[in-house]
Amino acid sequence: MGREMDDTPAARHRAMRRTLTALLAAVLAGCAPAETPAPVPTAPPTPGPAATASPAPMPTLSPGPTPATNGPIAARVRLEVVADGLVAPVGVVAAPGAAERLLVIEQAGRIREVRDGRLLDVPFADLSDRIRSGGERGLLGIALHPAYLEHPRLFVNYTDLEGDTVVSELTAAPDDEGTERADPGSERILLTIDQPYPNHNGGALAFGPDGFLHIATGDGGGGGDPQDHAERLDTLLGKILRIDVDTDDAQPYGIPADNPFAGDPTARPEIAHFGLRNPWRIAFDRETGDLWIGDVGQGRYEELDVARAGTLGLDFGWDRLEGRHCFEPDTGCDRTGLTEPVAEYGRSFGCSVVGGPVYRGDAIPELTGVALFADVCSGLLFGVRAADDGPQEPTVLLETGRPIASLGEDADGEILAVDLGGGAVLRLVPAA
Repeated sequence: MGREMDDTPAARHRAMRRTLTALLAAVLAGCAPAETPAPVPTAPPTPGPAATASPAPMPTLSPGPTPATNGPIAARVRLEVVADGLVAPVGVVAAPGAAERLLVIEQAGRIREVRDGRLLDVPFADLSDRIRSGGERGLLGIALHPAYLEHPRLFVNYTDLEGDTVVSELTAAPDDEGTERADPGSERILLTIDQPYPNHNGGALAFGPDGFLHIATGDGGGGGDPQDHAERLDTLLGKILRIDVDTDDAQPYGIPADNPFAGDPTARPEIAHFGLRNPWRIAFDRETGDLWIGDVGQGRYEELDVARAGTLGLDFGWDRLEGRHCFEPDTGCDRTGLTEPVAEYGRSFGCSVVGGPVYRGDAIPELTGVALFADVCSGLLFGVRAADDGPQEPTVLLETGRPIASLGEDADGEILAVDLGGGAVLRLVPAA
């Protein structure tokens, strides 16, 4: 030991990359390693309180735009720990019924509950017996029904023992001790999607203001979308799907009548948007209803997309475009009909974008109306003005020093972050 630790931001970046590069690149960026059992990621050294806004940018290592580090969003923020002790957490949602109640999903298949900053010992649900976890597979998404307090239903997205995507419904009820749990035996499978490769599974779930469940799916894997899944309308891969989980039919779900391909016999009627590579995290703006999508890039550009409220049928361009740049072909690509990103950044600032909410809380007024997103590899937290269509240069708001795998909101609209390697849930707060 006998050697002083270099705790500068640059050193933390180097240490994080050394310990987490293989896992993080596999989890989101699309280079899946050999499959392992339910993973326990190597945790980086806990850096302590995160630095405040406007860190110096990392050196440019590859082509790509440089995010503004002293841009138009002037907010000084930090992260504080809400709860820790989790194993590979990848998502968090606020649970109705208590102001400080959160549900956190662990990649290996458990849903954990946090109450008043305390991680409960007994899982809210354990689905690990039906989940294949490792690399980019596992329990990947969760959403609670908008009427959860009246009808406690929740929805999960995972890869099953065959490696295929499953979207299913669980019902929660008090257990013998009066504590609410979700019974794995109550599972009702809504949708399954064959996965041709072990990577690019997407995984996000979110209910829109229309009450319909939105499902983010990756293009199925393989470099450059070799089977053109993202652009094809006869497959559910590389899409945002939109389904009605409250249908009275005998079918597991219904198709909203205004879905853009609901009447097209050559297309899957579940499709709301297409042309996506690996939309790992999505979020609806609780004020406007806009849908924000972080789509992980192939090798050069990470992008943030938006579908404005009431807009359906957008083509986000993969694999003609990566970010705002031609991918196939690499020059002179046809951009007709494509919706280009609001923001992008190059691989010198990270390798896997994590889409997040628009800030609508009260604690940080300077962030009101800012769409937040992060990068799991670099730990940087970015923001852009949500009302502007772009193209915008993202502002670096915070160098967290943590591999941020997901962003969410608590009951009051304050921002939560999930630390994949450190096993913690954190809250964004004003810097002192």
